[in-house]
Amino acid sequence: MNLPNKLTMFRIFMIPVFMLVLIFNWPAGGAIVLGAHIYWSHVLAAVIFAVASITDFLDGHIARSRNLVTNFGKFADPLADKMLTMTAFVFLISLNLAPAWVVAIIVCRELAVTGLRLILAENKGQVLAAKMPGKIKTTTQMLSIIFLLLGDVYCIGTILLYICLIFTIYSGYDYFKQSGDVFKGEI
Repeated sequence: MNLPNKLTMFRIFMIPVFMLVLIFNWPAGGAIVLGAHIYWSHVLAAVIFAVASITDFLDGHIARSRNLVTNFGKFADPLADKMLTMTAFVFLISLNLAPAWVVAIIVCRELAVTGLRLILAENKGQVLAAKMPGKIKTTTQMLSIIFLLLGDVYCIGTILLYICLIFTIYSGYDYFKQSGDVFKGEI
């Protein structure tokens, strides 16, 4: 197993660790930051999520720059990314740190684009490459999760979440528009 695939596996391994840290929600000695209680579990979860998010960037960069792209990596990397972010969003909803309707739109788009990628790969042998709006969506999504876990100081996490929502909708539309000929004659 090459280094990029090991980083992807590490990210998958971090998901249950991230979950366990949030399940044991312990306060930081009653510390209050801008009216919000800060919990050590949230801080530790944010650090774990940040490290896992960095591996998402690193594994792709290393795989492309060293020509270590594998079929496993093509499958597991985006899957690990979605598993990590969806898990974080579920916890953010349960902790009342993110609105469920925003997360529902993000999750539905993720599932729809993943399905589109699978259809394109199977029927056309095409790979739907990530474009800049999708990359902005992913970056703002990951940063919003980190800031929301850290108590959303100055509403940075909330602002990033809504920027993510805009790019979620736009990039989802763009991917389907770009691949519109896939469904011609089937609808």
